[in-house]
Amino acid sequence: MYTLVRKRDGRYEPFFPEKIHATLQKLSYNLDLDYLDLNRIVEHVEAGKTEDMPTTDLQSLVALAAANLTTHHPDYAVLGGRLEVASLHRRTGKSFSDFVLSFPEGTLPGLSPDFIEAVREHKDALDIALRHSRDYEMTYFQFKTLQSTYLLKRDQVVIERPQWMFMRTAVSIHRSNITAALETYDLLSRGLMIHATPTLKNAGLKDAQLASCFMQAIDPTTMETTFRGLEQLATIFMRDGGIGVDLHNIPAKRTDRVPQQPGLVPLMRLIDTTITYTSQARPGRSSAGAMFIFPWHADILDFLDARRNIGQEELKTRNLFLALVIPNLFMHRVRDDKMWHVFDPADVPELQDRYGQDFESAYVRLEESGRATGSMPARKLWNRIMDSQAETGMPFMLFHDAMNSKSNQRNLGVINSSNLCTEIIQFTSATETAVCTLGSLVLPAYVTLDDDFDFAELHRVTKILVRNTDTILDRTYYPTPEARTSALKTRAIGIGVQGLADVFMMLRMPFDSVDAQRLNRAIFETIYHAAVDASCDLAREAQCPYPAWSGSPASDSLLQYDLWGQRPSARYDWDSLKARMRKYGLRNSLLTAQMPTSSTSQVTGVNDGTDPYLSNLYVRRGLGGEHQMVCRWLTRDLIARNLWNPHVRKQLMQNHGSVQQIEDVPEDLKAIYKTAWELPQKVLVDLAADRGPFICQSQSLSIYMANPTHQKLTSLHFYAWSAGLKTGMYYLRSQPATYPIQFDLLPERTAPRLQYNTPYRRPNVSPASDVSPSDSATLTGLNDTRSVDLEHGSAESSTCHLHASPVPCTLHSLADSPLEYAECAECSG
Repeated sequence: MYTLVRKRDGRYEPFFPEKIHATLQKLSYNLDLDYLDLNRIVEHVEAGKTEDMPTTDLQSLVALAAANLTTHHPDYAVLGGRLEVASLHRRTGKSFSDFVLSFPEGTLPGLSPDFIEAVREHKDALDIALRHSRDYEMTYFQFKTLQSTYLLKRDQVVIERPQWMFMRTAVSIHRSNITAALETYDLLSRGLMIHATPTLKNAGLKDAQLASCFMQAIDPTTMETTFRGLEQLATIFMRDGGIGVDLHNIPAKRTDRVPQQPGLVPLMRLIDTTITYTSQARPGRSSAGAMFIFPWHADILDFLDARRNIGQEELKTRNLFLALVIPNLFMHRVRDDKMWHVFDPADVPELQDRYGQDFESAYVRLEESGRATGSMPARKLWNRIMDSQAETGMPFMLFHDAMNSKSNQRNLGVINSSNLCTEIIQFTSATETAVCTLGSLVLPAYVTLDDDFDFAELHRVTKILVRNTDTILDRTYYPTPEARTSALKTRAIGIGVQGLADVFMMLRMPFDSVDAQRLNRAIFETIYHAAVDASCDLAREAQCPYPAWSGSPASDSLLQYDLWGQRPSARYDWDSLKARMRKYGLRNSLLTAQMPTSSTSQVTGVNDGTDPYLSNLYVRRGLGGEHQMVCRWLTRDLIARNLWNPHVRKQLMQNHGSVQQIEDVPEDLKAIYKTAWELPQKVLVDLAADRGPFICQSQSLSIYMANPTHQKLTSLHFYAWSAGLKTGMYYLRSQPATYPIQFDLLPERTAPRLQYNTPYRRPNVSPASDVSPSDSATLTGLNDTRSVDLEHGSAESSTCHLHASPVPCTLHSLADSPLEYAECAECSG
């Protein structure tokens, strides 16, 4: 007897497994059917279906059944994505212009009149340019991410196709400039670049807030100015903005004053509550903020404990991210085992807004004057910082002197904070809320079929992305007047990348190889040259540079690599570019930044930013839910050698996604597919330092230690500081002490094979056939902050963590108590 399913029009029809199988076959084009078992998907659907199931739910069940087999082969994820896309396409029309011009009344927040008019003016050209077939290149995880966050909905039902979202973004940026709009659509649609989440999500809507990053300082002069700052924060939170908040000048907790000073933590708790309230008061992404102070602030110990599981709960700020801005002087005091004094900012206005030798001189004078509120050995405070990082992954670490000495905005004033993800370094004050618009280049799309990297195309697309992000500054809605003032005065943008680890794997370069190091630097030099070139063109076209150009390092022909004291390669003619820059100026004060891209990389299907893969087999939790993933490039290489089989897959699961202990995997592949936990962290710092001279903002540099200790963390921080990085550490990622039971490794009961009236024959596809590198739209990615379930736990040993040397490292190990160095041959050599 057949199970009945309910169609969209309310009619019932029998459930036929043959129809499911035929649909799967139809959508399996260009997939490797030697590794896809369509019968097994149907079996899982039969086991999960219910009586009277709506066909829409049945279609979702089929897609989920396919996606749940992704760890057997990544093509299952593509098939699951195609099933979801096919269902969406059946529910929506084909015309983008019809969708926009007949947008349902009452759908909030509604479309912008300027956007609607641009679509009406060019509707035929827009509809002709759309390539709906590209939706079928998405994986299940990519589609579910778009469905949950990016695609427009009515009554919680998606009413927009992915290609429409890309076109909506393009037209929203360029409006009636149809040539630029179609060019942008094509690049977004083909996965060569991607705009930031607020841009994709809000493009085309009324009062659309398209910027990603905000940085704000709170003026503590009076209670009124303090609460005015909180009001500004709440306004930005309500507009999808992530915020970095400069709290370095907030008076410390003092009971000996009249009136008493409540200190940092009560203000932080107000901000924490504001985040909770605004997150619950609107749909979409949760609000988030990072708090920045200096280690000389008298409330430093309470600040460090605000996220730890010790102390009184009324002193905790569970929703805030914490960050320290470290002056060189503090690093020197820790290294030399000297005392450190802390101050109440209300007592030392002369200590604020200084860096370098100017700060050091003022700090020493204040120490000698006896105005400190307390003191402790610098290493004691350092160890408290290490305790907090080992337990919570925070505070983030930024180096104040590098931030300022290498900034093109240093003519505006001293920079004391960063943004939520620590990649944006811009001047901010009580009257200027710094703003930045972001975009990233999807690097795997530039790997050619002959295993080369297309630098010319990367240069071309970078220039387009610079124009787009600059235009967004004129299109976006600014939540506060202070944000508008700063954004249009500095016109700062941030162009970064995603999928660097994928590129290394596609080209079969180990992450820690010399070839990877050279490619990394060449990529970022190309991007920086293109960005400066494009900004110079924009200044020429606007007939003026950005308003705060005068007095900037760039106005003196100093680019980022000059501020690092380095010279670029001979790949590009920098001298002629500087000559143009002297003539026309730049349209943007800052151009490049390396953001984490943890949301948009879920859309493009590549690994986050410049991070290595956390695992080769894992569960990823992101905006679209929880999904099984397998490294596409590893399966490609194992299939090419006839090594991808149930035995290897089981071993991969037993080893939590690591190939290092699998005997069947060749040594050259083990080198290529090291996870973040298996790489010396020195490699991540070195790669960041190599590209640093071409990143005029900063980098979200996450660090991976399975079992962090004071010695390892100290080694890392001092190495990053000595390398000249602005951001020494974003998140510290660690691993769980134990792993959950892996039920997939238990013996399976084999379900009986279903017989179909029309059996199919698998095409003759060789197991050794490679997946085309150009199929970048279906790359599997990693690296949401919460993706840990199947990650590999590498063994720890008493080695130099940075150089994997057999003894602790002379230059880069700092003990918990007095400095006790041993010799590391690589460091000393």
